[in-house]
Amino acid sequence: MQQETIREPEPRWPALLALFAVAALYFALPSALTPGPDWLLLALVIVLATPAMLSHRRGKHRLGQIFGYTAVSIVTLAMIAALALLVSRLPAHKETPAQLLLSAAALWTSNFLVFASWYWRLDAGGPHQRDLQHSHTDGAFLFPQMVLDPELRRAMGEDQWRPGFVDYLFLAFNTSTAFSPTDVPVLSRWAKVLMMLQASVSLATIALLAARAVNVL
Repeated sequence: MQQETIREPEPRWPALLALFAVAALYFALPSALTPGPDWLLLALVIVLATPAMLSHRRGKHRLGQIFGYTAVSIVTLAMIAALALLVSRLPAHKETPAQLLLSAAALWTSNFLVFASWYWRLDAGGPHQRDLQHSHTDGAFLFPQMVLDPELRRAMGEDQWRPGFVDYLFLAFNTSTAFSPTDVPVLSRWAKVLMMLQASVSLATIALLAARAVNVL
């Protein structure tokens, strides 16, 4: 009888690092574009991410999930608010071209980090639910490994493959650059809606803000 392979739980630190990166990028924005103090977003991420990690380690996955969703929601709202403030201030020409370019770069990077976090948390029930599955065969995204022949997957050692945060980060990066999921088809409606929102934010950031900054250089 073939012995069942014991799978290690998916690490949470890449998703946590993404949230801290977004909070750090917040400091690159002009103070006028940050609702509240510049340090507020980073403080909220620390306050929410710490109990989320502790809850996960103690086996209280539902509680950790609530803290995680709250942290990502706050970061998402902060990003959208900063983008709305920047767009509203464009006609007044209050930001220098350098500030516009820096803000556009920070918001564009925050965009794919934030949506990668959402995809990672929502797909196939979230990371904890994926840990309980032997392989990733049912989710909102059709990853290339999911369409491989079972015999080939076993030969490649990928019979228990599941996506990690980097896979969702790659998906989100492609959506922000190519405005499409490239090699990962989208299966569920909620994922299609999120990807449309992400592409819209990316398009607004690149086409409106960066083009405006280059135009006035």
